[in-house]
Amino acid sequence: MSRLDNKTAIITGGAAGIGLATAALFLREGANVVLVDLHENDLAQAEQELGHPDRVFSVAADVSSETATQNYVQATLAHFHGLDIFINNAGIESATAPLHQQSTEHFDRVIAVNLRGVFLGLKYVLPHMLKQKSGSIVNMSSVAGLDGFANLSPYVASKHAIVGLTKSAALEAGPYGVRVNSVHPSPIHTRMMRAIEETLNPGRATEAQAQFEQMIPMGHYGEPLDVANLMLFLASDESHFITGCQYRVDGGMGAG
Repeated sequence: MSRLDNKTAIITGGAAGIGLATAALFLREGANVVLVDLHENDLAQAEQELGHPDRVFSVAADVSSETATQNYVQATLAHFHGLDIFINNAGIESATAPLHQQSTEHFDRVIAVNLRGVFLGLKYVLPHMLKQKSGSIVNMSSVAGLDGFANLSPYVASKHAIVGLTKSAALEAGPYGVRVNSVHPSPIHTRMMRAIEETLNPGRATEAQAQFEQMIPMGHYGEPLDVANLMLFLASDESHFITGCQYRVDGGMGAG
């Protein structure tokens, strides 16, 4: 018996990085997986990499769109006839600049994807889980959702707000047996971190990586699987009495 047998999971931002690693792990543990991401080509490549065509389904969607969010939830229910796990993972990085130099347009876009997208996911997944009186939701935040970071204010603001959504949703959903938690990774080896490093230090990204590594007591970035392993625990029945919590996967960054 695997840990997620007969369960169906939606993973937004599922075509790469932490989302893809989580999908692969969930499949190994017996789940059906619905990948949600922005581009159909990326999803097709992810499906091919994962294999298991009978247990993987994908939906192209902009998570900041209410209509698109409704669609990926309904498509999941129609295809797999159930929904037990929601990994609310999609997000984008922030431009790197002091707050007073950040454009309002960019701030709005980061908030739209990182915060509105999480809100909409909760809004349309929760009714199904509340009705069935079971389910686990994991909202992806960041160490930047618990601590301040200079020159990343739109990203930091969006990730802090996820903590408030998580706690509020946990209070509302707890009486129905639905759990809601958030995960807060440090820098992880993903495309997003490569983009942030290049923005911070154009043409010298390795120097930016070294600066981040100095902030991590363990001295190195994490891997997507490090986060996926925690996602698995929170998705499984092993965490049945855990809700409203914030979990760091940060190599010790929060210990100081």
